[in-house]
Amino acid sequence: MAARRQVVSGDFDLTMDELRVVARYVVEDAESVLPVFEQAVPDDPRPRAAIEAARTFADGADRTKLQRVASVDAHRAARSAPSEAARLAARSAGDAAAAAYLHPLAQASQVGHILRAAASAARIGELTAGDDPAVGDALLERSRRRANPVLVDVLRRYPPVTGGGSRVARLMSTLDDALRRTPRRR
Repeated sequence: MAARRQVVSGDFDLTMDELRVVARYVVEDAESVLPVFEQAVPDDPRPRAAIEAARTFADGADRTKLQRVASVDAHRAARSAPSEAARLAARSAGDAAAAAYLHPLAQASQVGHILRAAASAARIGELTAGDDPAVGDALLERSRRRANPVLVDVLRRYPPVTGGGSRVARLMSTLDDALRRTPRRR
C-alpha cells in the first residue's frame, strides 16, 4: 500500500515534502547567522532551539507544537536583542521553525516565511562589512543559487512581494524577483 501524501490546502496545495524543502532552505540561512545572536546574547538558547525544531521537521519528523512554540520563543528573543544584527539573526531562527506552518494562502506576506531569513542574512552581512550593499548582493546571489526547483515552484504560487520601507524588505523583494525569473526546468 502506498503512503498517503500529506497535503495542506488553502488557495492552493502544499505537500509536507514541499514544506520540508522550504524549512531546509530557511534553516541554512538561520544557521549561518546564529553565531551573531549567540555572540551578542550567549545565555539565550531560544534561537538555537528554533533552528533545531526546524531541522527536526525538515529531516522528516511530523510538524508539531515544537515548531510553533520554538518559533514564538525565537521571535521573542529577537525583540530583546541588543543590536539590529542580533535581532535579525534571532528572527531568522524563528522563521525557520515557522516554515513548517507556511500557509497556502495567495498572499504576498507569506513570502516572508520563505525568503526573509535569506534577506536578513544578507543584511547582517552588510552590517558586518560596514553597511556595504555589495556584500548583501553577493549573499542574495548565494541564496538564489541555493534555491532548488521545488522551492522556486512553491514561491511562484504566492504573489510577488513588493519593496518595502526596511532594507530587509527591499533585499527580500530583490531575491523574490530573481527567483521568479529563474527559468522553469522541464
